[in-house]
Amino acid sequence: MARTVGIGIQDFEKLITKDAFYVDKTLFVKEWWENEDDVTLITRPRRFGKTLTMDMAEKFFSVKYADREDLFEGLAIWQEEKYRSLQGTYPVIFLSFASVKETGFLNARKKICQIITNLYNKFDFVLETDLLNENEKDMYRKVSADMEDYIASDSIKNLSDYLMRYYGKKVIILLDEYDTPMQEAYLNGYWDESVSFIKNLFNASFKDNPYLGRAIMTGITRISKESVFSDLNNLEVVTATSGKYQDKFGFTQQEVSDALKEYGLSEKENDVRDWYDGFIFGKQTDIYNPWSIINYLDKRAFSTYWANTSSNSLAGKLIREGNQDVKMIMEDLLEGKSLCAEIDEQIIFNHLDEDENAVWSLFLASGYLKAERYRMDEDWGSMEYELSLTNKEVRIMFRNMIKGWFRRSKYAYNEFVKALLQGDRKSMNVYMNKVALQTISYFDTGKKPSETAEPEKFYHGFVLGLIVELADRYTVTSNRESGYGRYDVVLEPLHKEEDDAVILEFKVYDEEDEETLQDTVQSALAQIEEKQYGLALTAKGIAPERIRKYGFAFEGKKVLIG
Repeated sequence: MARTVGIGIQDFEKLITKDAFYVDKTLFVKEWWENEDDVTLITRPRRFGKTLTMDMAEKFFSVKYADREDLFEGLAIWQEEKYRSLQGTYPVIFLSFASVKETGFLNARKKICQIITNLYNKFDFVLETDLLNENEKDMYRKVSADMEDYIASDSIKNLSDYLMRYYGKKVIILLDEYDTPMQEAYLNGYWDESVSFIKNLFNASFKDNPYLGRAIMTGITRISKESVFSDLNNLEVVTATSGKYQDKFGFTQQEVSDALKEYGLSEKENDVRDWYDGFIFGKQTDIYNPWSIINYLDKRAFSTYWANTSSNSLAGKLIREGNQDVKMIMEDLLEGKSLCAEIDEQIIFNHLDEDENAVWSLFLASGYLKAERYRMDEDWGSMEYELSLTNKEVRIMFRNMIKGWFRRSKYAYNEFVKALLQGDRKSMNVYMNKVALQTISYFDTGKKPSETAEPEKFYHGFVLGLIVELADRYTVTSNRESGYGRYDVVLEPLHKEEDDAVILEFKVYDEEDEETLQDTVQSALAQIEEKQYGLALTAKGIAPERIRKYGFAFEGKKVLIG
């Protein structure tokens, strides 16, 4: 009989005692222990079992669970005789920053301090002993949501000291979702303050902590060493391209096949692969995100489960506000092409606005992109990656995200697309101006909005919208002559006997060369003829009379189509 599928259970004890569906990842304990790294940072996309694995590790090592051997009997780690004697023998400090999603620094700081205070409350039995002197007990009681910086920075280190005295062993520290506060700090504009506070906390907890036995930190990103790990020289970083723990997060092909068999769904394996396969960790290919698989087993229907589990606002912001190169690369990715780029897997959040490769580094860490292959440039010491969208679920996520960009002008946008398909130039002008008026600034809300950049960012985003909106009727390509204000687009019909081909040429009004916006339109149309953009279409058997040509002229938020 198939086990019950429990959605969202991150408590290892609950999964085991309820006999809910669980893929055995307990050998993570063995691999981590035998690596003997002081502090291990493991980055994986969200919903890949990081929290459950950390919870499992706590229940394996913590003295609080010394009498809970039943949780591991029958699992892979219990087949290892050596590790049975380790279960329940260490003091463990386990905390998570997953909930630190505040919009301002003071509240974020208070939230972190409250998490540490809650931790202290769990161990306040040490106050009843003679192990702490009065000054230490007084310091213990000063830990609160409003504690001063010097107390907060040493709080985890001091708790490690107290627990080592009580149990006679150095502590294991488990910190889940360490980077959530940093991502929120970037998104909400309090990066520098957050870096200073967290750097001091991390240095005291993980570097200058003589009471620390070992530690694991998990997160989505590897934040640059210069940001929060500047003095942490004992850190082993395990990213998506690292060989360590490559099969310990996410489900392997065999594990998915076994799960589908258990629930009588083996005949759906190819469809499941198309939707949810594609993640690559180290040299381990064919990794599936657990969240989508578990939801599919429960609901037996395909959907974007993983892509919809949390806000994708950062990804959307980086593409929407990104320069023309970022948008053009997204065009290629949505069309199934790959991206070749030099990438540093360290994420420098305060460079995301200006460094295109930092954007793709974040997307790789977040699971939106997969590394098809990578190699080191021996001359420069840099890593070169070939990247593509991970799977069907991710492609759908981005398509929905791009559709959402035009939500504020949805009626006008839909009417424009309808007018475009019908060849109704008058209506195209009416609705395109409404779309531009309502949407242009949305594409240029970065740190330095610019009057001249607005139209350019808009029409690059607009082309992405066309690719998504017309995917079932047209192949949308662009020649990308990316000089100032030029960006020709070709819509090639998938069913040539039903739809006309369309060529669009965008130009920004230049008062030095053109007297009116109509002159800009004529310049755009002339360029279509001079460059003979229609030849590629006629070569594919499309008659010249079935090719419609439009010039788009921009002046601020005003648009003229001819």
